[in-house]
Amino acid sequence: MTQYNLIHVMSAGRNADGRELQIPLQQRSPSQVALSLAQRPWSSEPETGFLPQHGGFRDRFVATPEPKYCCEDCRLVLCNPRQTECGHRFCETCISELLSKPSPACPADMEPLFKDKIFRDVCCHREIMALKVYCRSEKNGCKEQMSLQQVMDHLNVCPYFEVPCPLGKCKENMMRKDIPEHLSWKCKHRETTCEYCMHKMAMTDLQKHKETVCPSFPVACPNHCTFSSISRSELPNHQHECPKAHVTCSFFRFGCNFKGLNQDMRDHESSFASEHLRLMASRNTNLEAKLEDVKVELLERYKVLPGLSSRLSEMESQNEEMREKNRQFEQKLSAMQKLMSSHSEKLLEMEMEVRSSRSVREEIETLRSTVENIRSKVAMLEGGRSGPNPATHTLVPIESQLSRHDDMLSVHEIRLADMDLRFQVLETASFNGTLIWKIRDYKRRKQEAVASKTLSLYSQPFYTGYFGYKMCARVYLNGDGMGKGTHLSLFFVVMRGEYDALLPWPFKQKVTLMLMDQGPARKHLGDAFKPDPNSSSFRRPTAEMNIASGCPLFVAQTVLENGTYIKDDTIFIKVTVDTSDLPDP
Repeated sequence: MTQYNLIHVMSAGRNADGRELQIPLQQRSPSQVALSLAQRPWSSEPETGFLPQHGGFRDRFVATPEPKYCCEDCRLVLCNPRQTECGHRFCETCISELLSKPSPACPADMEPLFKDKIFRDVCCHREIMALKVYCRSEKNGCKEQMSLQQVMDHLNVCPYFEVPCPLGKCKENMMRKDIPEHLSWKCKHRETTCEYCMHKMAMTDLQKHKETVCPSFPVACPNHCTFSSISRSELPNHQHECPKAHVTCSFFRFGCNFKGLNQDMRDHESSFASEHLRLMASRNTNLEAKLEDVKVELLERYKVLPGLSSRLSEMESQNEEMREKNRQFEQKLSAMQKLMSSHSEKLLEMEMEVRSSRSVREEIETLRSTVENIRSKVAMLEGGRSGPNPATHTLVPIESQLSRHDDMLSVHEIRLADMDLRFQVLETASFNGTLIWKIRDYKRRKQEAVASKTLSLYSQPFYTGYFGYKMCARVYLNGDGMGKGTHLSLFFVVMRGEYDALLPWPFKQKVTLMLMDQGPARKHLGDAFKPDPNSSSFRRPTAEMNIASGCPLFVAQTVLENGTYIKDDTIFIKVTVDTSDLPDP
């Protein structure tokens, strides 16, 4: 699985045990994706700059906005309006800045401001987004008018909107309508064709290509012969035939030291033929003498071979005897080890018997002392018995009270254990829609999953808010369904919560699943999906939890175990639920 930066829709399905799966849709075919540069709606992502970083909207409105649409602080048209308890409206960034000050107060009436008494003014926001404005590219010649809500859509197609070069290298900005002209003849990085070899490349690389690597580019002979223009690919062959090339006589290894031009080599070979033959004959005589010396040396070594062969046979027989002795010694050693093991077991049994006899002796001594005490007390009671003993009457109610106290103590211990468990769950729970799940002992848990002892693990619950959805994650370390034995499978579960009656159903929040990279590169592996509103996995739970939904092929085990995702036998899984558009219950 590769790292995802974009959210893609996922289709629903079910595996063999009924659990619902969210599987990414197949990517579009190349024919659908491939658009020409002139047809592509190039933009510099106006969505990211649609909202002002601070204060209200600075667009030029067709009609002057009413005062009720203006921020009490920056006096601009409200951006994400917030209304205070005293009835005044502020931009989201303006009210945040006011609340960050000590003792914040409303600048309109100096009433104190409280964060929990400020709310989003959805009605005012809707009315503001319907106001008519001029295009933000009006200075470039655009005469369009639109609602503030439509500014984003218009800027994505506006021919007068300034965008960077789609090739991403020349760093020039231009109006969208000028892109075809820029790509045709202005951009330094536009694609062009070498007129010599017809190879396509960027315009900036053309000159370097011709001067260094183009095989058909005409170059001059380095020897300055009569051939003034030769293609670069034919130059090596020309060097062998060039009359001006400097060469060495082919009889150099026999002793001829002539060096000269290629055109002079024929005259040299014809005039020095007898000298070349003399050099070859001398070389041949030397070789024959060396050959005779080698024959003599081989004969001497051959005479030694029978003696070496007999010694080798003796060494092999000795080696075989040593192997047999070693085998017998190993058998004796094994028998000794078994004997020592049996003696150790007997010694351990004797130690256990001695220890048990000591404990029995101590118990007997304790019983003797107890019996003596009881006998002395009985003797005292029998000696002083003159009537009914009051101690016997008071002992029975005391024993019954003691029994009741024991029962109450047991109940309190059970309640205390239950409260302790609840406190542990609350301490690890998060209420911002984000779960960081730390799974220790990965190797042991993976082996248990492979052995079918513990197929899956559940995380601690987490929430979208203190009164929001209750959720958890479920992981199969050895995979599930299509990913069993090859992948780690990760699923998202909606649980039954205390405030489900106040929440909207079905569950529609975007869910992001991520495996955290613990190395310095931080190449986290992630996937995301939007819930299917028709799926039973995202309806209001009637049991403790709904059917799990997620990715059976989340990450391959080879990628997980060979990367930096496991450190100190621990992995981290992050689940994020989008809470930006959740209404207050």
